[in-house]
Amino acid sequence: MSRPFSPRTPPAPAYRINGKIRARDVRVIGPAGEQLGVIALAEALTLARQHAVDLVEIAPNAVPPVCRLVDFGKFRYEQSKKDKDSKKHQHANKVKEVQLSPNIDPHDFGVKLAHAIDFMCEDMKVKVLLRFRGREMAHKEIGQQVVERFLKEAAPWGHPDFTPKLLGKTINVMISPLPKNKRAKHPTLNEEGENAGAEHREPIAKPVIRTDAPAVPTPKSAQPPADGFATAPFAALDGNREQP
Repeated sequence: MSRPFSPRTPPAPAYRINGKIRARDVRVIGPAGEQLGVIALAEALTLARQHAVDLVEIAPNAVPPVCRLVDFGKFRYEQSKKDKDSKKHQHANKVKEVQLSPNIDPHDFGVKLAHAIDFMCEDMKVKVLLRFRGREMAHKEIGQQVVERFLKEAAPWGHPDFTPKLLGKTINVMISPLPKNKRAKHPTLNEEGENAGAEHREPIAKPVIRTDAPAVPTPKSAQPPADGFATAPFAALDGNREQP
């Protein structure tokens, strides 16, 4: 028999509250975070009713279990907020890869650099790879110059973890993002975080329609036929021509 499907993301921890707590004695934390000591479960439930809050078991594996006097809805909101903040810090562990070549086109170089800046602005590391092919290995200095230029252009947003290394036919280097207070702003975003690239584009010139030009008679060959169709694809065939 096949095993049941297991979800990729672990489920949220289920907290026991109020009457679902099974321990006889619990260590209680007050509404303001103060330690109230180890007391009986019945007494802890009485304190929760007096403060109009819930008794939430936050450390069930402790001996005795640790419980907190807090509104359960507020507690779940604080926990979800902490989880979101922790996920934001996990972006620094992600690594994105950018590949270059010794004879890369200037436009492609700018596109690769823009992608790297986007990744670093999202607190992600960037791994830069430059591959030599065939006879390009005879001019390693050209590839080294391309990598050094890439690092120089990306310096306002990140710094290399080590000097570029040549391993076989590849030059690689890892770029870590700078802290937000030392990092340059995103080149295509304004202060409000919106895309400002369209604001700096030149408006497209509209075609000028002259009204003072003399009317040019339309030739008979360009006029639509009497049956209302603009084109007659079979009119050039000999079999469809009208007999005189």
